[in-house]
Amino acid sequence: MTTFAGTWDVTLDTLIGKMEVVFEITEQDGVIHGIARSDAETVDFLDAVADGNRLTWTQVVTTPMRLTLKFDVTVEGDSMTGASRAGMFPASKVYGSRSSAP
Repeated sequence: MTTFAGTWDVTLDTLIGKMEVVFEITEQDGVIHGIARSDAETVDFLDAVADGNRLTWTQVVTTPMRLTLKFDVTVEGDSMTGASRAGMFPASKVYGSRSSAP
């Protein structure tokens, strides 16, 4: 079983440029919780669901504007790749690495 828990240094390639984000992910009794921290704000993961090495969730950000982001990532060891979508905007590439395990 893939473990998602840990601290992840992640980059999002968005329409407005690269955004550096830190994901703090924890797993307890099969339930995944997470927060995303950037220079602008800290937001919770909502409705996180793991399926094998795939993790999906949503989060609501207010900077640079209020958006609901839908993430779909795959974890292989200490690497994370995937995408994030915000409504009608094109998907943003998501990639990063685990900087520390729990």
